Amino acid sequence: MSQIGSFTRNNDGTYTGTIKTLAIDAKARLIPSDPASASDKAPDLRVVVSGVEIGAAWRRTSKEDRTYHSVKLDDPSFTAPIYANLFEGENGEYALIWSR
Repeated sequence: MSQIGSFTRNNDGTYTGTIKTLAIDAKARLIPSDPASASDKAPDLRVVVSGVEIGAAWRRTSKEDRTYHSVKLDDPSFTAPIYANLFEGENGEYALIWSR
């Protein structure tokens, strides 16, 4: 597992931070999705970089009853989507963790 991002949660429900890999070094925001969506499969958050949506996140609960977000990042420049999980750390920061 590798940490590829760090975020802070804002009072309005958005998350701001950065995503860094060998190919990506970007400031990103996770913005709550439109609550009017009727689909159960709709994401809870949208991932936006420089005004462009590059992914989505869905709220999940682990077997240990810990809430996190399952994140999918995709862009035409990627050879394949990146899957990661956003977990709250002990200091109130959120870590975006990637694993294969």
